[in-house]
Amino acid sequence: MSIPISWVEYAAVAVGAVTGVLAASGQRIDLFGVLVLALVTAVGGGTVRDLCLGSYPIFWVRDPHFLLAALLAALLTFGAARFVATPHRALLIADAFALALFAVTGAEKSLQVQDSGLVAVLLGVTTGVAGGVLRDVLRREIPLVFRPEIYLYATAALAGASLLVLLRHLAPAFAQAPLLAMSLTLLLRLSAILFKLRLPVFRTKEPP
Repeated sequence: MSIPISWVEYAAVAVGAVTGVLAASGQRIDLFGVLVLALVTAVGGGTVRDLCLGSYPIFWVRDPHFLLAALLAALLTFGAARFVATPHRALLIADAFALALFAVTGAEKSLQVQDSGLVAVLLGVTTGVAGGVLRDVLRREIPLVFRPEIYLYATAALAGASLLVLLRHLAPAFAQAPLLAMSLTLLLRLSAILFKLRLPVFRTKEPP
């Protein structure tokens, strides 16, 4: 039995909001600021995707329940974090789930609007990372996607989005394609966190 993509996007928005709240830990940000971070993280990637696709109104304008899901998840996380310690790894793990959900829903929605697999992959990656980039810019930090010590971030999103597009091309009726693509993204990201896997870092040869 397949999971409707709309429910996956609701889950992505909720988990994205959770990562926005966790990212505010230690920043001494009040509740309003935390909710802003949560909303930006939750809907930022999908907003960029819809703007690129010319899909109007934007998904959260078309269905405000996405905003409600993000706000509810943010408030629950805000309350729980006041009583339960949240280590930095909790943010990385929550962000890995958000990355997997957003990358696949981004690629899937792109395929529903246009036919190019390459565009779908790129918008899947964009949907996966853009919310986190906006969140980190607001926190005045280098976005996770640009940090060499944050292992296989955009690469995991690229792999998951590519697998979804490939499966949609080879077996359009295969209902489990989004689940497999999300699993691949999540597996790569969590494995990279655990085993510190990363791509080679660009270095130039020093002159003698």
